[in-house]
This record gives sequence, C-alpha cells and structure tokens, in this order.
Amino acid sequence: MDSMSAFTMGRANRGKELMVFDWEKAARIIKERGAKEASAGLRGDWNWTGGDIMKNGKPVPREDTYTYLASTWAVPELEIDGELIPCYKMQSKTPKWDSSTYWPDEAIKILTESKEI
Repeated sequence: MDSMSAFTMGRANRGKELMVFDWEKAARIIKERGAKEASAGLRGDWNWTGGDIMKNGKPVPREDTYTYLASTWAVPELEIDGELIPCYKMQSKTPKWDSSTYWPDEAIKILTESKEI
C-alpha cells in the first residue's frame, strides 16, 4: 500500500478501536503446528509492517526484525507455510498490548510449556 492510501485509511478509521496482534494465539498455533518459521504483519501492508517472528524454531529477537502489528483498519496476521491467519484481539481485551508489544512473557510461556500426558 502506498503512503497516501495508508494515510487516507488511517484518517478514515480515526477513533476506532485498535486491533493488536494476538501473541498468545500465535504461540499456540506455532506450537500446535510445530512451525519452525513464522512471520507477522498487517493485511494489505506487509511490505511496511511485516517481519519474521520465528526462525529456526526460536523467537526472533526484536532487534533482528521489524514488525508493526496494530491497526484500526488493517487486520494483524500470522503467516506460517504461506498461510495467512487473522491473529488479533481488540485492544480493550489486552489493555497492556499495543503496536510495540513483541513476544510478551505470556506468549513465550506457551511456546516453552511442555505437554502434559
């Protein structure tokens, strides 16, 4: 999406509630699928917002990638094996998460928990 279109969409959606990337859902999907690689970004704007979040089976450190994963109009998505999965919560459901949230502790815990038999 070009800058003018993004500006227009942002302006048209001013005041709407923010959709933020759902790190817990992403961690559950990654774990369930045994994914070693995953990316995240905003629908329609991946060139400017997307980046790797999992590489070689490990969370990518924040300083080694770029993601911007919150929007009032573009749906945050998880990409695994070429499949794009809507992956967000409304900010009112996760008041401590926003566009700068990156691999919060509760999501890391999901990734590292072992399955109990």
